[in-house]
Amino acid sequence: MAAPITTIQKEQITEEQLKEEKLDNLKQLLSENEEMVNQVFTIMAELNDIGALEAATKLLEAKEDVAHIALGQLTRKPVTNIINNLMGVAGALTELNPETTTKLIEGLNIGLDEANKAVESDEKVSAFKLFKMLNDPDVNRAMNFGAHFLKGLGKGLK
Repeated sequence: MAAPITTIQKEQITEEQLKEEKLDNLKQLLSENEEMVNQVFTIMAELNDIGALEAATKLLEAKEDVAHIALGQLTRKPVTNIINNLMGVAGALTELNPETTTKLIEGLNIGLDEANKAVESDEKVSAFKLFKMLNDPDVNRAMNFGAHFLKGLGKGLK
């Protein structure tokens, strides 16, 4: 009968064997993805030709200076105003009804088309013609909208 095993000897992989195994894995990966590797090298060659790699290298070398400049630019009053305004507009846009906004934009586009036609015709508008236009349902609807819009705007400005 054999003697019982009391110790297990784990095979020690040397650093040289580990490097050799990693190199074999890399060779296999490269051979399996040859087309992709060629594309990466083509892209890198193009980036090198236009100087983008050198620019990226210099940018990385000067990362602290670049970060300081970028932070200085972002904290300027005009930039912070733009950011604050964009956040305010985004907040206001979330409260708007998309259907109403679409209808308003369509109306603006049609109004701009009508206005361009009127400018191209170079027709003179008299006071009498303005009063007559108030009877037009489309003009009356726009005037009603504008008057109520101004009333609401005034309430909001209190």
